[in-house]
Amino acid sequence: MTTQVSRRWRPRSLWQLVLLAFIAVMLPLGILMFQASQALSELTRLADVSARQAVEETRRARTLSTLALELERSARQYAVVEQEGLLDIFSDRLDEFSELLDQQRRLLPDNPNIAALDRQVEELKQLPELPIEEFREALPQFSTFAQHTDAVRVATNSQIDNRIDSIRDRASTVQTRVWLQTGALVSASLSLMLLFSWLINRPVRQIERRILSLGSVGTKPDPVPIQGPAELVSLGDRLDWLSSRLSELEAQKQQFLRHMSHELKTPLASVREGTALLDDGVAGELTPRQREIVDLIDRSSQELQNLIEELLDYNLLQHHKSSPGGQRFDLATVVKELLAKHQLALEHKGMQVIWFDAPLEWQADRAATGRILDNLLSNAIAYGEDGGYLEIRAQYRGHSLVVEVANSGDAIADADRPRLFEAFYQGRVKRKGPLKGSGIGLSVAADCAASQQGSLELVDDDRMPVCFRLTLPWLPAESQSVGADTRPSLTVDSQSVDARNQ
Repeated sequence: MTTQVSRRWRPRSLWQLVLLAFIAVMLPLGILMFQASQALSELTRLADVSARQAVEETRRARTLSTLALELERSARQYAVVEQEGLLDIFSDRLDEFSELLDQQRRLLPDNPNIAALDRQVEELKQLPELPIEEFREALPQFSTFAQHTDAVRVATNSQIDNRIDSIRDRASTVQTRVWLQTGALVSASLSLMLLFSWLINRPVRQIERRILSLGSVGTKPDPVPIQGPAELVSLGDRLDWLSSRLSELEAQKQQFLRHMSHELKTPLASVREGTALLDDGVAGELTPRQREIVDLIDRSSQELQNLIEELLDYNLLQHHKSSPGGQRFDLATVVKELLAKHQLALEHKGMQVIWFDAPLEWQADRAATGRILDNLLSNAIAYGEDGGYLEIRAQYRGHSLVVEVANSGDAIADADRPRLFEAFYQGRVKRKGPLKGSGIGLSVAADCAASQQGSLELVDDDRMPVCFRLTLPWLPAESQSVGADTRPSLTVDSQSVDARNQ
């Protein structure tokens, strides 16, 4: 269950966490856009102001040059025609020039040409009061006046160029700052994206581990409480409840199977004991019809006992899938014991058995291997051809032992092959004989092979229509190191045994 600490800091819902993630990730990008727009606005304003000032200052410098030419023209015309109206024009142009020169002084306060023009303007203001001869003698100073005016115009253009260079440097500085801010804020956004992705995916991964633990036999659920949005925490709590509920149901199933086995085997033993007594004639000699009924009851009780044992074996394999320690045994002895067990069924079917009778030592789980071969033999006898053949082969293949159980008869349909090893699945071919199959024999055999890190499969055979192949690795004993390999050399000779003559 979740703790109070985890409940205190987690978001209330997944929607809130996603919304918070979007806001947190977009916040640095929003700041970046705002700062970039501010920098762009500043540069735009500065460029606009500078452009206006440059146009105004350039126009003013050009006007000063024009006025200087008009002043010189008016003065020279007056010196020739001596009309008073020309002096009025001269005075007006000089006043306008003086006003523009004052404005230009604010742009170039330390320029020596402006200071020189100021002195010349004061001298030119005295010209209208001079006699005509002195007036004419003062005309050469207009050439110097024009030179200083042109120098002011050049200085103004240079000042404008410097200002443009300053704006360009300022734009480069702003661009560098924006790039640095972009890198920092985008990195912050990516970091926040990773953080919130982790916050969202962490409870999902915890829930995934819980689900996997529910499906894994013998695995305890993760005790770490799920931390995250309330919906996912609630889902984790429900998974915990489901885990405890499944554990209870599993315990109830195990208890039911144990009780069922005990409750069924007790009266079943009495039934089999009674049929044995009747068959022995303890209660009197039986008529042929009565003996037939007793045989039927005995076969039915045997079938019921086999079903109970198969169900218990299957349930045991489902809950104990860990690989057991290996023990060395003679496979020929195991096969011989199993053939003796099925001797009566083989005689009844009239099947001829071909098997190896030479010692064959291997290290694996003897009980599980015997259970596999027992189910394969039972399956071959039940579905095999009357008077047909049953072959048992064994050989080395690399580092594994391969055992094949093949029989003659009807081949297994292609539609049944994919589900052949499923529990309780019975194919289209009906089982022969008085006992009806349960459909879990091959499933038990496959689970026994998997528990030994081996495999059981249906393969195609050149001689027999049906052939099952069991592949078993050398299973180290619990006290034996994993790298140790003490497998004996194997040489097997096949021997044909007619079961009808045994």
